[in-house]
Amino acid sequence: MAIRLIVGLGNPGPEYEQTRHNAGFWLVDNLAGSHARGGLKREARYNALLAKTAIAGQEVWLLEPQTFMNRSGQSVGALARFYKIAPDEILVVHDELDLAPGIAKIKKGGSSGGHNGLKDITAALGTQDYWRLRIGIGHPRALNLQHAVVDFVLHRPRKEEQPLIDEAIARSIDVIPLLCEGKFEAAMMQLHTVK
Repeated sequence: MAIRLIVGLGNPGPEYEQTRHNAGFWLVDNLAGSHARGGLKREARYNALLAKTAIAGQEVWLLEPQTFMNRSGQSVGALARFYKIAPDEILVVHDELDLAPGIAKIKKGGSSGGHNGLKDITAALGTQDYWRLRIGIGHPRALNLQHAVVDFVLHRPRKEEQPLIDEAIARSIDVIPLLCEGKFEAAMMQLHTVK
């Protein structure tokens, strides 16, 4: 078992580009920039931006659904069915309120934690048993902010948070080759051990 499909979650359009909810897009954009010749291309059949590349010698799809967050499962489910990609071969990269900026964690399965993108993917795949790469964006309450969660995720990170999020994305990208080789324990150990 190894990762064959990496899905970045976010919302399409320039007004959302720099918002916390697009942390999954940020990682996949970086990955596509360094691994996919020509970058991501619009693919109408999956209503997504898509690239096929090789990571650690393995063929891997990079996907950014263009359906808005709460309909992400349409793109993921359609591509996974067409290419016969099992749920445990899928890595979904998303923003995580329960982790501070600068922290990234990998886990398999579990609830959606109120994340509408994960809810829709779980419904489309019929299981929660896919891998998640959670990019910490912090929680408004932990930051002593009065924002509603929906407003918080749809705003840009504060200037002191952005470098921490970028650093967590860079460390996450470093372990992607291990995930694509099926070395999940090694990837988790490397990512979860913050120096």
